[in-house]
Amino acid sequence: MAVLETNSPPRSVRLLRIVLVALALRLAVMGFVYPEHLNPERDHWYFGGETGHIARSLVEGKGFSSPMFADTGPTAWQTPIYPSLLALVFRVFGVFTKGAAISILSVNSLFSSLTCLPVFFITRRTFGEKAAWRAAWAWAFFPYAIFFAASHIWPTTLTTLLLSVAFLAGLQLEDSMQSGTWIKFGLLSGVAAMNDPVVLTVLPLLGLWMCYRAWLRRDDWLRPALAAALAFVVVVLPWFIRNYRAFHKVVPFRGNFGVELYIGNNGDLSHFTARYLHPEHNEEEWQEYVRLGESRYMQHKLQQAMAFISNHKGLFLWSSLRRAIYMWTNYWSLTPDYLKEEPFDIPAIFLNITLSTLALCGLWTAWRTFGVIVVPYAIALFCFPVVYYLTHGEDFYRRPADPFFVVLAVYAVTAWLQPPGRKPEMAAD
Repeated sequence: MAVLETNSPPRSVRLLRIVLVALALRLAVMGFVYPEHLNPERDHWYFGGETGHIARSLVEGKGFSSPMFADTGPTAWQTPIYPSLLALVFRVFGVFTKGAAISILSVNSLFSSLTCLPVFFITRRTFGEKAAWRAAWAWAFFPYAIFFAASHIWPTTLTTLLLSVAFLAGLQLEDSMQSGTWIKFGLLSGVAAMNDPVVLTVLPLLGLWMCYRAWLRRDDWLRPALAAALAFVVVVLPWFIRNYRAFHKVVPFRGNFGVELYIGNNGDLSHFTARYLHPEHNEEEWQEYVRLGESRYMQHKLQQAMAFISNHKGLFLWSSLRRAIYMWTNYWSLTPDYLKEEPFDIPAIFLNITLSTLALCGLWTAWRTFGVIVVPYAIALFCFPVVYYLTHGEDFYRRPADPFFVVLAVYAVTAWLQPPGRKPEMAAD
């Protein structure tokens, strides 16, 4: 055994091998699908949607503005990191060009491939070395990770990477009450939120859990927790100030909640999202957006959505339940008209139900084996998709939580393959 361990490649080499295999898979798929983003229809809408148009505005010197088809002024439709990254790509390769599409999708593929690393270290920390290698390889070949990295110009893959890295930093708070460790968690959480604030459904709760754990140990948790909170504020405050100057009111992170709530709560349940109500698809909504401006438009959509919810409470609860089921299973409908619009839903339902079931089994097995050490994983699984239960779903909305599903699913399989009577492998130091 000692000889085998001596002759095995170093961990860094093995991890590099996994990342390179993952990257090769994603780039190979990207080579087939990138042309779909070069369609010039609707002002190049298929090149990143709002993100692509904001990036174009940045390149043209118009600031963070105009998320759709005309110069409509400042926007908070997106947070700044990913549109700024896409703007950098546009500066180098041109706006809405073939080179820009290949470049940004390659970057997305790199983000997705690098996620193998936090997946490995998260798994190793809680479930041991063997499960960690399996989880890293599983992520390298995970179909959703490959597809959305190779084909989707959106913050999704960067959100996945940043959430995984911040989650790993959050797990490390268990071992250290040094302010530096907590500041790192706060900074990473702030950066992740500036890419996509949906990560705030997980990271603050993770931080609070670690504060509670420190309180139980009678550690001095308040000062490091305040240091983490201050680090987070330092990262996000400039964006808040910019939004206040642009809209003359506080706009935390993104300002598009009103339209997202309206799209999901209007009485139409024929599809998981009523895309035809979005200004990108609906001329009347687009003209209203132009006429009112972004801030007043979002306020109007919020009022419409809240009025509908108030008058249809039962339907809202039923819609939210259906959206929750969709987020966990990808099931919305099996009617011929729906499947004609979503032809890949049958295999997607099978994949999502399998993954969710294995992840829940892994969570239960880990709870029985390791106890409360798995609470952070429960937070990630159950809290991440909650905002989409209230608004509306898309097939890529759950993807940033996929690493946690993969980790727990792999652990479930690893535990089942363990010989009877053998003690479970303990968490790594």
